[in-house]
Parts: sequence; structure tokens; C-alpha cells
Amino acid sequence: MAYHHLSPERRQILRVLGTTAFSWSLAGRYARAQGAAPVPGPEQLRIGYQKSAVNLVILKQQGVLERRFPGAKIQWLEFPAGPQLLEALSVGSLDFGLTGDSPPVFAQAAGKDLLYVGAEPPKPDSSAILVLADSPLQRLADLKGKRIALQKGSSAHYLLVRALDKAGLAWADIQPVYLAPADARAAFERKSVDAWAIWDPFYAATELTIQPRVLATGRDLSGNNSFYLAARPFVDKHPQALAVLFDELTRADQFAQDARKDAIKLIASFSGLDAGVVSLFIQRRPRSPVGLLNPRTVADQQRVADAFFKLGLIPRPVTVADIVWAPKAAEFARLART
Repeated sequence: MAYHHLSPERRQILRVLGTTAFSWSLAGRYARAQGAAPVPGPEQLRIGYQKSAVNLVILKQQGVLERRFPGAKIQWLEFPAGPQLLEALSVGSLDFGLTGDSPPVFAQAAGKDLLYVGAEPPKPDSSAILVLADSPLQRLADLKGKRIALQKGSSAHYLLVRALDKAGLAWADIQPVYLAPADARAAFERKSVDAWAIWDPFYAATELTIQPRVLATGRDLSGNNSFYLAARPFVDKHPQALAVLFDELTRADQFAQDARKDAIKLIASFSGLDAGVVSLFIQRRPRSPVGLLNPRTVADQQRVADAFFKLGLIPRPVTVADIVWAPKAAEFARLART
């Protein structure tokens, strides 16, 4: 429709109304998708998540799973990082959760009984190695001998391993300081450490508030894959529930992509993060539909495991494929349709 004959004020009003109508249209389509038929499910479903788990947060805020699994007791448990989440999963306190690439490797090496059940595409721009703006460190090679904060066993752990390798440094050339994200940021700001390896949304929050310099992101270093893991008893008893979860998680991702402003408001209201922080970390996040692990993803994850074993950071070698849930494609499609 041509608006050139209207006053600037009228044109602005029509643009706003058009944008609002488009947003409501997207929300309406998502709401209709949420109306998918309820299915027989578990009596309880305990889900572990972090603030960066966009798809899970949207499902939580929209109450989707409560409608898909009527009668099930849905519990949502937040964790500061993947290692803590997988520890809860391994001791029977969780059924399902999302982590980065490194936590499952450490869990498998420790003999934890869990399964990779799904994956999202890589997010290489969503993690970084940071230094303060006035830091003398300019290159990755300058990390030699320096104190670097990181969450042990997290995706940032592997990012740092790869960064040191690229710089021609050994793990023994640095002083790792193992801290959870909140404690690491405090140490970083008071200059108790020289650098910090971290992921979104902590990366985005720090970037906007104290404007550090980025020595490296995951690009060309680490794909920063995201994995859904589940307790083996849950997988054995409720494979159809996993098919429903993947379907709804992928719908949630579509909502995050197509109704970006609404998704930012939803995530910000839940997490307490500033909308600007949420906007920044979602911008770095590619489309993230959820599916079964493919051979390439398993091979990427095996490289993570091999790197940690080579450095002596895990006690034994592990074969990632041993704990990958791999239903036949036709069977999984049947579960999704049922």
C-alpha cells in the first residue's frame, strides 16, 4: 500500500500498526502451534536450564509443556553452568537439560550415566576470551604465564584449550583459575585475574557494562555446540516425550527468530537481564532447531574429548558415541507423529 500522500505522522502510525499486526500474527501462529494435541507423558519432568537456554526459557514462559503433558508435574531448575546441571542429572535430580560441549565429556569420563539425546547448531560467536580495556595483553600468545578465569568443565574450558593451541602455548603455560561465572566476573573486574573465558549471556552483560576487549571468540576455534542430555531411565521409558520436546523446542526457536522483540521481552522478564543484554546475545545466536545428533556433531564432540584427555584434564579416554541416543530415523519420525 502506498502512503506517500499521507502526512509523516499518519505514515508513522500506520507503520506502527503494521508492525504490531505482524507481531500479533506471529504470536497467534505460535499460540496455535502450542495447541498441538496433548500426549501421554511422564508423571514428572524435571528440566535443567541456564539463562542462555533460549528455547527452553521460551517453553517455560509460555507454559507449553504443561499443555502437551497434562497431568505431569513439570519442574524447572536453573543452574549457573553445565557442570552443575549434569551433576544433578547424574544423581537423579533431573531428567533433561541443556549444556555446552565440555560438561558432557567430563561427566562421561567420571562414569556418569547419562545420554546425549539432541543438539542445536554451533554458536561460535557466543563465547569469548576477554581482557579489560586497559590490559597490556594484545594477542593470545600474551596469555603465557597469566591468570585466566573460567568455569572448569564448561564450554569456555575447551575454548581456552583451543586458543592456547592456536597461540602455540601449552596448558601448563597459563594459570587457570576455576570460578563460576559470577565469581569470575568479580575477579575479572577487580583485576585478580588477567583474562576471562566466558559465554553468553555473561559475555554480553560484561561487554555492555564494562566494555572489555575481545582477544578471541569461538570462531575458527570452537563450534560451541549445545547438547540436550537426559537420564538413561527417562530415555528408556519416555522416548515419545523426547520427540515432543524436540518439536516444541524447535517451535520455540522459530518464535525467537520471527518475533525477536517479543522473545527478548519474554527472556528479559524471566531472567532479570537487561533487554539490551538479551538482544545482544540473541543476535549472536543462529537459528537453533533441535534434532538428533548426526555423525559430524559426534565427531566434533569426540575432538573435544580427545583434547581434554591429551592434556590430562580427564582421567580416561572416552568414546562419545557410546552414550549417544541413536534411534532409527523412521522410528523417531513415528514417535514424533504419534
